[in-house]
Amino acid sequence: MTIWLNGSLRDPDSAHVSVFDHGLTVGDGVFETLKAEHGRPFALTRHLTRLTASARGLGLPDPDLDEVRRACAAVLDANPMPLGRLRITYTGGLSPLGSDRGDGSPTLVVALAPSAPRPDTTATVTVPWTRNERGALVGLKSTSYGENVVALARARERGATEALLANTAGDLCEGTGSNVFVVLDGEIHTPPLASGCLAGITRALVVEWTGAKETVLPLDVLGRADEIFLTSSLRDVQAVSTLDGRELPAAPGPVTAKAMGLFDERAAADIDP
Repeated sequence: MTIWLNGSLRDPDSAHVSVFDHGLTVGDGVFETLKAEHGRPFALTRHLTRLTASARGLGLPDPDLDEVRRACAAVLDANPMPLGRLRITYTGGLSPLGSDRGDGSPTLVVALAPSAPRPDTTATVTVPWTRNERGALVGLKSTSYGENVVALARARERGATEALLANTAGDLCEGTGSNVFVVLDGEIHTPPLASGCLAGITRALVVEWTGAKETVLPLDVLGRADEIFLTSSLRDVQAVSTLDGRELPAAPGPVTAKAMGLFDERAAADIDP
């Protein structure tokens, strides 16, 4: 699998990042994950806008978006596949062994891996850990993903593909790698960005295309929602069929099914909405 690293394509055996890279030693980096179908990345402009915002939030130099676009195109051309996970990683580069950042150039890696079409429904669990909606990394797509690794491992242990978290106020926030929507009395709601959730690309499109409301929601709304669905770049819109071992009736429900169809239709009509 050919990889882009710092200006050129490399094969995996020669694509080396230093053990002193700040992304490795302290998680000083940002990233984006995109869906790519037959060599075409979905919503690339939106992802690059968020990559820049995340870099600025972490205090990294703005990424060269022309280079990032070239890198994505080169990796996609070199690795043809029907459906892929395109990953852009941008880190602080060579730095001292500590939190202080060095003065070298950032590291840019673009890689692609095969992906399977997601099923229409999935199982989820809630976990006891919380998102800090007032933390320094709120809203940043940071590579500091340790909390997500732990929470997702708990979900996998329970036969689920996603863990749902509250924030420190006890309000519904997000999944480890997804945004969450609930249907109440026929209306679609999702937590606002102030909850501490990531500004998901698919989340934003679903809000725009369905008219979903951004609403502060207590975590226990999950127990009384008529329908629940997740959004992410690889899930698109995916219905929740099971929550904490409890089956939700007839997933995907009618509102979720309509949202799924609308998303598929609009996404097919515009690869870079």
